[in-house]
Amino acid sequence: MSSSKPLRTQHLSLPNAILLGEVKRYIQQGKSATIRTKGNSMLPFIRGSVDSVQLSARAQYRKGDIVLAEIAPDHYVLHRIWSITESKVVLMGDGNCSGKEECRPENIVAKVDYIITPSERKINPDQCIHRFFAKCWRILLPLRGYLLAIYYRLFK
Repeated sequence: MSSSKPLRTQHLSLPNAILLGEVKRYIQQGKSATIRTKGNSMLPFIRGSVDSVQLSARAQYRKGDIVLAEIAPDHYVLHRIWSITESKVVLMGDGNCSGKEECRPENIVAKVDYIITPSERKINPDQCIHRFFAKCWRILLPLRGYLLAIYYRLFK
């Protein structure tokens, strides 16, 4: 009886500037890309190093969208649009209690189509229920520090 070894999935970790620069180039070709997230700036909706996101370009973006944006040359963030005008986009991570970034609308690389959990479940951030919770989370900004502390104690 022969035994076969399971195939191992290899993961490659690259600096954000290199990886996301390539993702940007790929998306500009009209394709979509799926990447594993890093960091905790989008907690509790996206868990860094756990969840992945599927990204694609859009013609228009709106307040509340989760986007990949280049806020400075080779410096990218995956944050939610806090406000948007013809000349300025203000971004803030859901896991941030303060601190916003700004960029121009043309510096938005892509929008998150799906948040993908480790069990391969796809969550559409455009669904009404997700937008509702995101809007509630925005209103709770003054309490985020406390709520995130509770989250860390429960889930870390």
